[in-house]
Amino acid sequence: MRPDIREKIFILLFENHRSGGKGLTAQELISFIGKKKDNKTISRELEDMKKFKVLNYSKLRFSLKNPERFHDGTVVKAARSHGFVRLDDSEDGEEVFVRGKDFHGAVPGDKVLVKIIADKDENNRSQTAVISAVLEYSPKMLTGIVVDYNGEIRLQPSSFASPIPITVVGFGGCEVRVGDKVRFEIKRRGDRHSEHIATITEVFGSSDIARVSVKAYIEEKQIPVEFPEAVIKEAAEIEKRGISGGEKAMRTDLRHLPIFTIDGADTKDIDDAISIERTAKGFKLGVHIADVSNYVKRGTALDAEANKRGTSVYIADMVIPMLPKELSNGICSLNPQEDRLAFSCLMELDNNGEINKFRFVKSLIRSRVKGVYGEVNKIISGEADDSIKEKYSEVIDEIPVMNELAAILIKNRKKRGAPEIQSQESKIICDENGVCIGIKARESGIAEGIIEEFMLAANNCAARVGMANHIPFVYRIHEAPSSEKLMMLQDTLTAMGINPVGINESSTSKDLSDILEKCKDDPRAPIINRMVLRTMMKAKYSDEPLGHYGLVMKEYAHFTSPIRRLADLSIHRILTDYVMGEASKLEKRYSRFAGENSARATETEITAVNAERDCEKFYAAEYMKGHVGEQFEGIISGVINSGIFVELPNTVEGRVDTFTLPEGEYEVRNGIMLVETLSNTVYAMGDRVKVTLAAVNVGAGQIDFTLDEHIAVKQHAAHRLY
Repeated sequence: MRPDIREKIFILLFENHRSGGKGLTAQELISFIGKKKDNKTISRELEDMKKFKVLNYSKLRFSLKNPERFHDGTVVKAARSHGFVRLDDSEDGEEVFVRGKDFHGAVPGDKVLVKIIADKDENNRSQTAVISAVLEYSPKMLTGIVVDYNGEIRLQPSSFASPIPITVVGFGGCEVRVGDKVRFEIKRRGDRHSEHIATITEVFGSSDIARVSVKAYIEEKQIPVEFPEAVIKEAAEIEKRGISGGEKAMRTDLRHLPIFTIDGADTKDIDDAISIERTAKGFKLGVHIADVSNYVKRGTALDAEANKRGTSVYIADMVIPMLPKELSNGICSLNPQEDRLAFSCLMELDNNGEINKFRFVKSLIRSRVKGVYGEVNKIISGEADDSIKEKYSEVIDEIPVMNELAAILIKNRKKRGAPEIQSQESKIICDENGVCIGIKARESGIAEGIIEEFMLAANNCAARVGMANHIPFVYRIHEAPSSEKLMMLQDTLTAMGINPVGINESSTSKDLSDILEKCKDDPRAPIINRMVLRTMMKAKYSDEPLGHYGLVMKEYAHFTSPIRRLADLSIHRILTDYVMGEASKLEKRYSRFAGENSARATETEITAVNAERDCEKFYAAEYMKGHVGEQFEGIISGVINSGIFVELPNTVEGRVDTFTLPEGEYEVRNGIMLVETLSNTVYAMGDRVKVTLAAVNVGAGQIDFTLDEHIAVKQHAAHRLY
């Protein structure tokens, strides 16, 4: 469908402004827009736009009014009431808020022209914009659920919310049932989402099955699942070839060390192992990482595919790997009792946990045992039975030493002021058919913390090499929060009745850490942790060493997971050349590479994190479907003008819509409470509530509660302000 006349006028004047033009005459606009039969329509539109001061008109030329407020961008979200557009000219990927009625029918992925109509408010919320024109229609696949709308088969899109399901004019030869998750194309666009007209092109299956919705989601987001034939062929050849005697001879042989791995019980892609020794001066710690770069060479099909995927994606019981299983679960995986090529970081630490000396070597290792977090935790706590002790017999003496060093490193991290944010992750339990039969908060014990500390140490050493030698590198960076976000946190804590000591526009990591420590016993602690997390910037990758605010480290990179992360694989390549004595060639060889791979790693990480979070909702809804009508106790985890969100102890979150609450006028105050203005009833984040599960929509990942009982934690300071 061709853009309408007004859209074309905006597009032409925006392009004219961007190229330094002074505007266009009516005749120029008419000639650019096209057909002679449209001349009168164009002239009328221009007169209207001039009359209502939509455009500037001077010296017979039309130009944009406030051109600095126009930007091109990409639609990233389009819900029923609102959405967001990422500005293409923003260095930090700034997103602007767009009301649902101002979307002009644009859908996620569309390139659009937006006009900023309101700047950030006092709570630092996004700028508000309207979509003036759709510049380019997204070629991305769209999915939706087939619904019965007054006896007519229609479609409820998944990626944009229409108040009325859209009309379907073709079924592509597919047999379609109400409730099916389908792929569709927009055959004709309207000015509103509900006016689009679609053709169904593929049926995935029933939307009541979480795995069906996950499959549709993965395809819609264009996350590659199957590997190309050339990639599979390369991986198979590498696995078949194995490790030659010549390769082993060129390595530092560390097979004499009691090296072992510790992972989850179901982990198959094992990319890190450890060794540890108590010395007179402190500790010798070895972190041994699968030498993936030895197999994935630059310029190969495997390399191109790793760059395309950027990261492995973990969804419930399913893994979409960055590399084929012949590598990720095979020759690169540090499986027990098998010789493996590794890249080792060998560190010497004193009794205070300070790294005095370290070096990176290309090594040959042999893991003694495939450790499991739960089993190692039992050894540490003294609860291990004879079978566990026998399994770990070759390394059991190292485990107390490992625990001793980790405790020192954790103490040092706390001393640096690194915030310990407690965020609940979900563990989804599926049966043999992939159906969710349980969901609970993921538990983390001492062994998990030990491995995390050792990986942090190796990552820190990798970044030290890059910074000390001024070589191109891929750093993991975490910038300080903006002053606006910090002041918003200060206001929110004050509204909750918490003295925000230390929280100001230049707060340090230690200040945030102190607030978390101060509130650790507050019933609202999970909410406070979440607010602090949202205050902080998102970590990303960069070729500039900007430091890590959250870890309070000047030097930090990701070195320890090359099987599943492009950033780590990139660093391995650079460090390989460095340890092989080719430092003088690194600037030319990797300068552009480091910047491009940093950007790619960040982009694919965002896609993966969103996929894992969004698909989790399908499984949560599938599990809760069997509990409709049951009552639960939870806490209010979020508030919006149209309702409150409630999180249960098992991490499942659902919504209570205001239309199910007592009749009244509701508004959000201070970002943490929904207030009924007539009775002054307050529903605040952190309050305990009892709810009944009213309805579940698996295909939309939506869970609806009704409120049974509201158990307020305490009277909030903000409540007294109104």
